[in-house]
Amino acid sequence: MALLIRNAHVFAPEDLGVQDVLMVEEKIVAIGQELPAWLPNTEVIDAKGMIMTPGFFDQHIHITGGGGEGGPATRTPELVLSELVACGTTSIVGLSGTDYLTRSLPNLLAKVRALKTEGISAWMHTSSYHYPVSSLTDCVANDIFMIPEVLGVKIALGDHRSSFPTTLEVLHLLTDIRVAGMIAGKIGFLHIHSGNIPGAFEMYDEIVARGFPIRHIRPTHCGRIRHVFDSAIEFGKKGGWIDITTGASCCFENAALAVMAALDSGVDPTHITVSSDGHGSVPRFDENGIMVGLGVGGVAGNLKEVKRMICDYNVPIEKALPVATKNVGMALGLPDQGVIAKGACGNALLFDSNFELKYVVARSKVMMRNGEIVVKGTFEN
Repeated sequence: MALLIRNAHVFAPEDLGVQDVLMVEEKIVAIGQELPAWLPNTEVIDAKGMIMTPGFFDQHIHITGGGGEGGPATRTPELVLSELVACGTTSIVGLSGTDYLTRSLPNLLAKVRALKTEGISAWMHTSSYHYPVSSLTDCVANDIFMIPEVLGVKIALGDHRSSFPTTLEVLHLLTDIRVAGMIAGKIGFLHIHSGNIPGAFEMYDEIVARGFPIRHIRPTHCGRIRHVFDSAIEFGKKGGWIDITTGASCCFENAALAVMAALDSGVDPTHITVSSDGHGSVPRFDENGIMVGLGVGGVAGNLKEVKRMICDYNVPIEKALPVATKNVGMALGLPDQGVIAKGACGNALLFDSNFELKYVVARSKVMMRNGEIVVKGTFEN
């Protein structure tokens, strides 16, 4: 079935003006004006007065749940499809966190494939906080090579729950990732949970100084505390990529201000992304490292903070959108994600003039219509 969206003001995320967009078989096949609905059974949506953007791409989300720092009862729940649809997230990278004992990688892969079956675009990182790393196969290199959904490896650095690998151990891991990515035709990433303990960015500097390519080193949670943010900005100025979390603690009043500060810092703006940390635990620890409280990260942070930039801080739409759309797809080596372009994946959002989300289209299928979620997960009521 084809889908023709007419008369939308398209931000691709670049401003394309008022256009029609035709999607067929999960792909955008044409963008233009007065496109004909010539294919049989074409659904037509008149989006006059509405804003079209790419679907949002969340590259750090705990789709099988996170947590567990306070015992089995504190394991956070799996997400369901409608949570993603509600906030315009049409593409995700799932990953594990602190709990490498009860949260299995086969379960994560199964959830990625379930979400793909239910209609969104989905990938994953193998391993978790822990070092030595865990894998689906006999090693993480084979995970990257043999499993299409695996884009990279997750570890934690600078966190009291991490395993504190040495610089040489991290370099050896990065080499495995890079070579496996080359052989598999992927980039290959070390996706790094950034904790509050200093030292991780100095480690990256040493690794890059040895001649290792910076593009494989991908720190996240870069806005959580001021010294991490400042170190991340310097890392970005050297050509690195930085990811700011929209659903957890931030050293600014909100994550939108952290993103704006990063955009104004001199870092290549295409190297700045956001992610929600959705369904991850949000623990609070005292000065002795004892957990004293626990929350669950929401999945809607990317939409909330992009909307805040546009509506509250008057950031131009075409400047605010890329951190949650195009930048993410390009950074992950998935250029058909996060853009409205001929040949791109048929993911799109329609907003009203107040930037309220009204339509969600994932892989050319309407998932939200007039603000109502019309496609839910397999076991949702």
